[in-house]
Amino acid sequence: MAASSRVLVYGGKGALGSVCVKYFKERSWWVGSIDLVPNEEADANVVVQPCESWQEQTDAVLKGVESCLRGEKVDAILCVAGGWAGGSAGSKDFIKNSDMMWKQSVWTSSIAARLSSLHLKDGGLLTLPGALPALDGTAGMIGYGMAKAAIHQLTKSLGQPNGGLPEGAAAIAILPVTLDTPMNRKWMKDADFSTWTSLEFVAELFYSWTQGKDRPASGTLLKLNTSDSITKCTPAD
Repeated sequence: MAASSRVLVYGGKGALGSVCVKYFKERSWWVGSIDLVPNEEADANVVVQPCESWQEQTDAVLKGVESCLRGEKVDAILCVAGGWAGGSAGSKDFIKNSDMMWKQSVWTSSIAARLSSLHLKDGGLLTLPGALPALDGTAGMIGYGMAKAAIHQLTKSLGQPNGGLPEGAAAIAILPVTLDTPMNRKWMKDADFSTWTSLEFVAELFYSWTQGKDRPASGTLLKLNTSDSITKCTPAD
């Protein structure tokens, strides 16, 4: 792939983001990372400062990206930012955790959508981080479920003709159950890792979509079901 191909990875220093940065760099793409800390492998970094205001954080990210791109458009924006926190409505940290989930997932995905409207090429790709459990109730992790459900709604809205994306661009949310990250392995040592989705699989999936291979329609919520270390992708009903 020619070096003129460009991708922004929102959450580029996280577990999945780092794998995506490396994967695209190995294929001679220009890669920009957006995160709380720089990714040394990226060609450019937008370092995000924690903000209490959604608009303030949006303005800061937009300014940073504009400075990095210098008028160039990108082929893809991969939003893989997020986190996890548990708790029901009866938990003392319910509101605190819900607020954190909203900032880590909904703020970032919404900013990625805004970036896409401004900097994505016609026919480009925006990926967003959904979650399969959020298709149903998530009583033990309500804040997380609410945030992921909001991303699902955002994806569907962006997939509509008047959603604000460039001509022919696609917004697709991936809905894994559990990603095979070092942190997940640390906290769930006794889990069956063969049911976890590998980060390399996700990066390869994103790349294939940038090449036009088996790319789902815009607005698709794509379930990632992994069994015996084999992942199958199926659109949510």
